[in-house]
This record gives sequence, structure tokens and C-alpha cells, in this order.
Amino acid sequence: MDWWLLFAVFLYVVCAALIVAEVFIPSGGLLTIGAVSALVGGIVLFFLHSPVVGVVGIIVAMIMVPALLVLAYRLLPRTRFGRRVLLAPPERQRGEAISDAPELSTLVGRVGRVQTTMRPVGMCEFGSWKVECVAESGYVPRDRRVKVIHVDGTQVTVRVVEEA
Repeated sequence: MDWWLLFAVFLYVVCAALIVAEVFIPSGGLLTIGAVSALVGGIVLFFLHSPVVGVVGIIVAMIMVPALLVLAYRLLPRTRFGRRVLLAPPERQRGEAISDAPELSTLVGRVGRVQTTMRPVGMCEFGSWKVECVAESGYVPRDRRVKVIHVDGTQVTVRVVEEA
């Protein structure tokens, strides 16, 4: 095997190492410039050997670069450095998420109170449930009584109940 081919493979390894390092080390793009230079140098050396080897080198590069980026970004949150620089996802308490549509459909016909001003969307309370609702008529001030008239998926439509 020609030693130029070994040097071209070495340049590909250097490119791979610099791509992974760019994910972990903020360099302002210098490591990316080095990685691209190593990649181009490897491709040139492959083409100097033969056009077929050059095309194979390009195909390997087209697979290697995205695969390394995906791998590096998946590994980043698992490293000590990654845990320090990345924000943790918000922790939700049980019952804090949007209710399922079958549970919401049981609200049809129930009467509750407006918790936040509805313009036309706001929070309403039906017993122990707090649900985001859409007012049928637009603006509804706080503490008004409303009745659920329609549920479509997770969208709950309410109508103001006239108090006698």
C-alpha cells in the first residue's frame, strides 16, 4: 500500500477527532477549519492515487462527518462537561401536563369558575381540575361562572353562565 494512502487515512482520523473536539471545546470555528482542511487534504491524496479511490474517499466522508456529529452530540449530555453546560429539562409534577382528551370530554356540561381573565383563552377550574379553556364570547373576567359546551381534542370551549 502506498504511504500516501496511509497519510490520507490519517488525515481522515484527524478530521474525525477535530469534529468531535469542536463539539466539546468552544474554539470559535478554528477546530472546524482544521477538520475541513484535513478532510480536503485526505480527499486530494485519495484522488492523487486514483479517481476510484477518490470517489470512495468522498463517499466515506459523506457518511463519516454526519455520523460523527450525531454521535458527539448524543455523547455530550453524558459527559461531566456536557452536564455543566447544558440546561436540565424542566421537571414536571404529576398532574401538571395537559389532560387527555377522553378525560376532558367528561367535562361537557360541568360548571366552573374562571381563574384567569379569558381573552378569549384562560384557565378555568372545575372542581379539582384546572384546565385551559377558550371562551365562546371572547373576553371573560375572573371569577365568572362558565359552563363547558364543547370539547374538541384538548380544546375546551366554555360559555358564560348568567347568574340570577
